[in-house]
Amino acid sequence: MEVEVEVRGRGHRNIRATHRTTLMFTRDPELTTRGDCIVLVGCDKALSDFPGDFVRLARNRDAVIVVEISAGGYREVVVGRGHPSLTYESSRDIVVRRSSFTCPRTLAIKADKAACDISRELVNALRMGADGVVRIKLYLPGSPIL
Repeated sequence: MEVEVEVRGRGHRNIRATHRTTLMFTRDPELTTRGDCIVLVGCDKALSDFPGDFVRLARNRDAVIVVEISAGGYREVVVGRGHPSLTYESSRDIVVRRSSFTCPRTLAIKADKAACDISRELVNALRMGADGVVRIKLYLPGSPIL
């Protein structure tokens, strides 16, 4: 089974994408250089906007969550996992984590990449203000991607 959500946002001159453990998309329209995990601002969705089917399936430990970030002709793919304690309650943010920590802002845990791993070409396009699209797909065991 596969479920998909699309999030649209934009880059910002202060995007650094240097955080070693997280990657974040936010509805906030602005950011300071302290927000070193943020790669998109002004997003049209946060976790609380995800459909119920996605949330229910993301609570499965076997769920694979694939996050594809595209902007300025560049693309990056990050793969994480679901977990029973994911709540998807945040009305502002979407956070992908390398660790197993969960909170209302967490989309996926045990990810294979964080902000610092995003290609510098993509980061530079976002720093120049490029519009971005994030396609988030959730797969359960037995789906074609596995």
